[in-house]
Amino acid sequence: MSDPAPPRPVPIDPRLLEILVCPLTKGPLEYDRAAGELISRKAGLAYPIRDGIPIMLPDEARKLED
Repeated sequence: MSDPAPPRPVPIDPRLLEILVCPLTKGPLEYDRAAGELISRKAGLAYPIRDGIPIMLPDEARKLED
């Protein structure tokens, strides 16, 4: 059997991206469609997007590598 295909990124509403900010720094976020994440460079975190919903919890975020 083959491995299941990775989940396809779900597009996120551009209007939502305009109003979302990092919950820690209140700074802007970058949308990484390929990874399905919202990136906060200032906080060094990547917030996941699951089923089109950004998960804006620092405990759920992935730390960015330097």
